[in-house]
Amino acid sequence: MRNEPQVILVDEEDVPIGKMGKQEVHEKGLLHRAFSVFVVNNKKQILLQRRALTKYHSPGLWTNTCCSHPMPGEGTEVAAHRRLVEELGMGAQLRYLFKFIYKHEFENGLIEHELDHVFLGRESTGLSLNPEEVDGVKWMGLPEIEEDLKVNPQSYTPWFKIVFQRFAKELKDNIHDLV
Repeated sequence: MRNEPQVILVDEEDVPIGKMGKQEVHEKGLLHRAFSVFVVNNKKQILLQRRALTKYHSPGLWTNTCCSHPMPGEGTEVAAHRRLVEELGMGAQLRYLFKFIYKHEFENGLIEHELDHVFLGRESTGLSLNPEEVDGVKWMGLPEIEEDLKVNPQSYTPWFKIVFQRFAKELKDNIHDLV
């Protein structure tokens, strides 16, 4: 048996049905719980992260501020706060927006099949990047991201391209509550 982080297996209604090692889940393409965080600043810009070049999939691609998996027994919002600190050394006030399911097969044979909880956050502390997780960051406004996705779609993670359109609508509807 591998000694690896465990993730929460769920059904399509987000009901936990077990747990399994993260690598095995991605090899088998099983549905599991995940989260994505989008942090905005007072200029209404979104913090994007460039994934470390050593990541096992999607290395060097731009994506939302932070994304990962809660551990068994850990609340999803608690996990989102934990990973913001671990990846970016930052804190943020988080607000749950929505969840969605996506599935993507990578060239290396791994399969992301996630029920992803999406959070909107307001920047509240500075940044201290973990180089094992993050290669770089940048702040971009919605119109800039929308244009760059059209021009450079290969520069973004598969899940970001899926979630961004719905997130952009949610952000436009909720931005005044955050900034």
